[in-house]
Amino acid sequence: MSTLHWAEGRLIAFTKGAPESVLALCAHTRIHEDTKPMTSDERANILNQSRLFAEQAYRVLAVAMRDVTHPPVHIEVETIETDLTFLGLVAMMDPPHREVPEAITKCRRAGVRVVMVTGDHPLTALAVARKIGLVPERATSSSSNFVPVIEGSQLDRMNDEQVRHLLTPRRPDEPDPVFARMAPRHKMRIVSALKEMREVVAVTGDGVNDAPALKKADIGIAMGIAGTDVAKETADMILLDDNFATIVSAIEEGRTVYANIQKFSSYILASNVPEIVPFLGYGFVGMPLALTIPQVLAIDLGTDMIPALGLGTERPQPGVMDLPPRSRSERLLSFPLLFRAYLFLGLIEAGLAMGGFFLYLYSRGWTWGDHLDWSSTLYKEATTVTLAGIVLAQVANVFACRSDRLSMAKLGWFSNRLILWGILTELTIVVFITYTPIGNQIFGTSPVPLWIYAPLVLGALMLLAAEETRKALANRLRRYYESQATQTVGG
Repeated sequence: MSTLHWAEGRLIAFTKGAPESVLALCAHTRIHEDTKPMTSDERANILNQSRLFAEQAYRVLAVAMRDVTHPPVHIEVETIETDLTFLGLVAMMDPPHREVPEAITKCRRAGVRVVMVTGDHPLTALAVARKIGLVPERATSSSSNFVPVIEGSQLDRMNDEQVRHLLTPRRPDEPDPVFARMAPRHKMRIVSALKEMREVVAVTGDGVNDAPALKKADIGIAMGIAGTDVAKETADMILLDDNFATIVSAIEEGRTVYANIQKFSSYILASNVPEIVPFLGYGFVGMPLALTIPQVLAIDLGTDMIPALGLGTERPQPGVMDLPPRSRSERLLSFPLLFRAYLFLGLIEAGLAMGGFFLYLYSRGWTWGDHLDWSSTLYKEATTVTLAGIVLAQVANVFACRSDRLSMAKLGWFSNRLILWGILTELTIVVFITYTPIGNQIFGTSPVPLWIYAPLVLGALMLLAAEETRKALANRLRRYYESQATQTVGG
């Protein structure tokens, strides 16, 4: 870039740009007010110093000048940017945030690829990439972790298939190439190639020339501090602190929110099974209706609400960034979630509730086939036992649903206070429904003896033990298949 300035009656042109580009336009050098012709040795020394700066992760600009003697009305680029006098090098550093290396490591563990695409000098780009841990600190062209640096001119000579091949890692631990001296069209081409490879692409940028790539990406992220208005208006998100590590934290938070929705869904769906089984049994088998409509509403709109909200506030769990990205085709209500909720946890809860119902009836002398009057105290007590059984099962289920892979021993029993308050609330509601006259009248319940809670609590503990066993077996199978996959890749 060249600019014109009037100084002391003279029109002076100042030019700045990449050292190799500016030096090619220079014929003189100026040292201590002394202007003399530039020799080939001086040109080589300047370029060498520029490379030394670049290798230390500095962004380097060369600055030159010349007097404009012809009238300003005839100014053209070709007449200004020629026969320049070299003034010096400007080395600038925009140091990466301290959190970036750790964020890069998290990305690798999470299966998120980070590709550097910059307009900087190749040596500067490589040095910055080494500083942030994007490429190995020391790697030669013959080493297995060698990282090529691709310049825009090289990219122009590649066809689309070669670009896709370049962007396809051959091994899981193989770093991506570093792209330097990239123009806007090059950034667009890289983003397009990644999207053609079915990658979900997020692009960060701050300048006007980043706008096309920000628009093309699945998620465009503009810098909030250094970003231009054009970049901010084009992007989908604005990074307020200009810190790459914040993006990684957002990925972690996004994974946590998605997982929490699934936990919430598993918890709510599991209680549907013990709620519907009594009606199926009543309709198809002719057994007494073990649960009434008001009692179902008491569970869905009363006891389940706060524990479910507690699951929605779970913090990021250990290892959430060690999981691979989920498939584009994965649904929120996936088959594994529905299977676990309905056919595993739900059936255990149904068995506990119905077992408590019939245990109480048989303990009071009732036998199958006997008429059971819906207005009788025995019937009301038996349905109260069913209600209590479902609620106690949901107390165990809320702990089971906190993770589908981590044991409660790792999560901690008291690490989510809202869940604890929710459990206290739902137990209070059950006491109100069971042991107060107004609760009995509204929900058709009746006080039950305390001994019946012992088998119900035991059943709830059995649910939790079954889920912990399932997690242990699933984790063992997962580690086995991962080890087999690793051996296959290694072989």
